[in-house]
Parts: sequence; structure tokens; C-alpha cells
Amino acid sequence: MAVNPPSPVMLAGVKVIPFKSKNQAVNTIISEQGDVLEGVAVAVNPEKVIKALEDQPTMRIINSSTIQYADGIGVVKALERKTSQKLARVAGCELWLDVLNRSIQFNLPVVLIGAQQHVVEACANILKEQGVNIVAFQNGFFEGVEDVLPLIEKVQPKIVIVAQGSPRQEKLIDKIRDSYSSAFFMGVGGSFDVLAGEVPRAPKSWQKLNLEWLYRLAKEPKRIFRQKGLVKFVWLAVRGKL
Repeated sequence: MAVNPPSPVMLAGVKVIPFKSKNQAVNTIISEQGDVLEGVAVAVNPEKVIKALEDQPTMRIINSSTIQYADGIGVVKALERKTSQKLARVAGCELWLDVLNRSIQFNLPVVLIGAQQHVVEACANILKEQGVNIVAFQNGFFEGVEDVLPLIEKVQPKIVIVAQGSPRQEKLIDKIRDSYSSAFFMGVGGSFDVLAGEVPRAPKSWQKLNLEWLYRLAKEPKRIFRQKGLVKFVWLAVRGKL
């Protein structure tokens, strides 16, 4: 059976599971015997905590998910203060690949949804070469859940990876699961672009210093407007409101 995750900790009303390692998260999703957790994993970073406080549908989707993992050093530090434990940042751009790597030995059927056609196709080909059982893929240019649900119901995947950005991907997953819930679902933002080589990830040195957000900001200055959530999160942390 899959390993039960640690009990979630509340940060300003948002559930976050205090994982001590990325491997602990992987074992929770796919057991060593191949049992797949039927549920949803959601990345939680400072911006998403603030978004949840401002948008009740986002709060509901996060808190009703199965796995809420800390993909943001600010969230990790806040959890460590609350739990007095040494915890790990679980980077979503790594977690989904580790989950798919675990899926290979059990030949679990996987569906990819999101990104441009050439990007998702490139990801499918890369993963197939690694041994992942990609049974279908769909680009991210469609109107609504009715455009992807027939495909999912036809191929009956055990893992569905969605790359559409947050909170759009979480809302899509929520709608899909109303009709098809027999799988593990995970939203991965722009990770398809990284895997396909369209967008570079921060160098290892930046990753080790937990400065990937700063690297992305330097590459895309327009992201500065998204950092207001980080400022609000820090202010709440300083005031002890998390």
C-alpha cells in the first residue's frame, strides 16, 4: 500500500504537508509495490498562499487536494518554524519526473495535458524513450474539460500530468475528477517547456541557494508584478499571522 503522508500543517488557513524529503513524497504517491494514490498533488508557494486568501475557489481546491507539498522556500521556512523540524522543499519540476520514473517499473499508463503541441509532443517522446508508458497527450489549447475528458475516459490513465499554469490547471483537474477520479493528478506549471528544452531551469548553484525564483525574475523581469504575493507572505510571517 502507498505510504500515508504526514498530517498537514495550516499556513494562514492553507494546508501544507511537511515532507522531510522528496522521496517521502514519491513514496506517498506510488508505493514500492506499485499502488497509485488516487488523488491530487498541488504545489504550495508563498504566492499561492496569498492567492488562496484572496480567492475562495483556490483555497477550496488546495485544501481539498490529497497532497499539498511545499514548492517554495518561504513555505518551507514557515513550516519549520511551526513544526520545529528540518523539512525539504519539494520542487514540482522534479517531483513529477520522479513520479514518472517510479511509474516505469509498473508500466502505469500516463496522460500529458498542456503546453503547445510541439512542446507536449517533445515531452511525450522524451518520456517514452525513458520507458514511461505515455498512452496519450493533448496540447493546452482547448476550451474546456469536455474537450479532454473523452480522451481520458478512453485511455483510462493512472497518472495525469497537467501543465497549464496555476490556478487554471488545478481548476481543470478539479473538473476532470468530477467524472474520472481513478488516477493521480498533478499540475506542473511550465515544466513541459523545461523538459522540452524551450525554457532553461536555473543553474544548480542557484537551486542549492533556493534562488530559482530570483533567476526566473532576472530572465523574465515582467514577473516582478507576481512578486507582490511574496511580499505579502513575508509580511504575514513577520507578524506571526501564518
